[in-house]
Amino acid sequence: MNELISGGIRFAEPRMTVEHRADGSMLLSSPLTLQPYERCLGMYLEKWASRAPDRPFLLERDGAGAWAGVTYAQAREKVMAIATWLLRSKADERHPVVVLSDNSVEHGLLMLACMHVGVPYSSISPAYSLVSKDHAKIKSLIKRLDPGVIYAADCVKFAGALDAVRDLHQATLVSAGDGDAAAGALGFAALLRESDDAAVEQAFSRVDGDTIAKILFTSGSTSDPKGVINTQRMLLASQQGKAQLWPFLAETPPVLLDWLPWNHTFGSNHNLNLILMHGGTLYIDGGKPMPGLFDASLQNLREVRPTLYLNVPRGFDMLVPALRADAALRKAFFSRLQVIFYAAAALPQHLWDALIELSKQELGHALPMVTAWGATETSPLATDCHYQAERSGVIGLPIPGVMLKLVPNGDKLEVRVKGPVVTPGYFKQPEVTAKAFDEEGFYQIGDAVRFVDPARPQLGLVFDGRVAEDFKLTTGTWVSVGNLRLKAVEKLAPVAQDVVVAGHDRDCVCFLVFPNVAACRQLAGLPADAPVAEVVAHETVRSHVRVALNELRNTGSGSSTFAERALLMHEPPSVDGGEITDKGYINQAAVLKNRAQLVGRLYAQAPDAECVCL
Repeated sequence: MNELISGGIRFAEPRMTVEHRADGSMLLSSPLTLQPYERCLGMYLEKWASRAPDRPFLLERDGAGAWAGVTYAQAREKVMAIATWLLRSKADERHPVVVLSDNSVEHGLLMLACMHVGVPYSSISPAYSLVSKDHAKIKSLIKRLDPGVIYAADCVKFAGALDAVRDLHQATLVSAGDGDAAAGALGFAALLRESDDAAVEQAFSRVDGDTIAKILFTSGSTSDPKGVINTQRMLLASQQGKAQLWPFLAETPPVLLDWLPWNHTFGSNHNLNLILMHGGTLYIDGGKPMPGLFDASLQNLREVRPTLYLNVPRGFDMLVPALRADAALRKAFFSRLQVIFYAAAALPQHLWDALIELSKQELGHALPMVTAWGATETSPLATDCHYQAERSGVIGLPIPGVMLKLVPNGDKLEVRVKGPVVTPGYFKQPEVTAKAFDEEGFYQIGDAVRFVDPARPQLGLVFDGRVAEDFKLTTGTWVSVGNLRLKAVEKLAPVAQDVVVAGHDRDCVCFLVFPNVAACRQLAGLPADAPVAEVVAHETVRSHVRVALNELRNTGSGSSTFAERALLMHEPPSVDGGEITDKGYINQAAVLKNRAQLVGRLYAQAPDAECVCL
């Protein structure tokens, strides 16, 4: 039985089985049996190349600004040629193909070719090459991976990183187009010159559920990122569970405009694989939710008019004002849209409410606002909110095939995951792998959850923060960092881009605030080039923060639910310091460690003039 949501979209009926154990733990699972799925992801490329050969598959802007790319038949033809080259290259099960650059059609074809013949693929955050000043992480990862092939679309752009790792590998360097002879790079065009279909088919026939498809890295903080092994089974089980919960995907080929990087599981495993499984079209968005880049995304939305819109909270934070201000954009955005999906971090309630309001304004009814929860280690889907929740933050129910174990941990329920979507471990890190699983084989993800209503478990679970992030004040009171951060971002809007919660072993909570500088300039009536220091010191901005702190105190239930002081930071989050991921998610622990001096200023007996106090 399917549940009908506004706009005629059908999802699976929300259901969950709960088993209570004598030790106080609980086992949660879906009553739906995970249905059979294909042997490997390449089967879906074969399927759609046969059934819909002329349907656009991967598209991006070309040099003239037009959309260009490959159909399913063209993609398969090119994958067969690239796979032929791979089989003759230095790449194999022990020496993966590493991609340093952003999403592109060439990047996508190389990824698909790797998975077609069982060569592990690993995309590394471009920030480690382009933003990092010391290249420490890229050097560490290349040394661990020992790649057979490295792809960097632009060798000039990536020259610093390529030089930094030059003596750490024996890989063949490949770049876009005709290559870069000066850098010693083979051109991508050379990979397309010849196809040995028999050799590729033989390798393809050996790919099964245990074959390593990808090695995707966790964000990392002060330590090196972990290389998560993603098997074919993980990726297929994740998409099969999604298909059973979102049956409408089989009715109309989905169309997606997406910027989310393929070095992360959200963009790579959830979004791209969803398009591949259902024979849809993916427009690669050259824009990003960053100042100066988001205008490109808005122009793309006007043209593409997607059927699905999937983004992180920072993307919605920039989209909502644009939709409010531009009726033509609003009309184009909602014209074919079936679902709005957020993930990677909790969506502030004011953005949820705004999107509901805007969809009603344009369509006359609210579009489904849904989400999911998981990690790189769960490929990424462990739960899915395939129904209209009452508010933001509900992460839904276990997908078919997944079992959750809820374990009492202090005053919270720690959640652990088991099922075919879970990684077998970390690449060349057996000690880390051993510590990641409990005695029953459940992956210890480190998150906490709670029921929306324990009496009605079918209403789903709410993300309740990271177990390791929560702390006690000197009063013995626990601070739920995830919940407080979300409330703080809501109250401080539009001043705060994000908030870091301090107070471990202190008498009170304080906030370090990453300001939304553009919004602060507008609030203060300052020019677009006003220095950050001037912006955050402006009394209008400081007054807004002070009012928000008072509102948190007045609506809170004790010292753990509000902050007594806040400090607007001048410096954005650091990539080298592990403070931010490509998706804009802030690493709380890294910020607090790296900016201990700022924390000290917040807790000084006589705080300086930059601190905003109650």
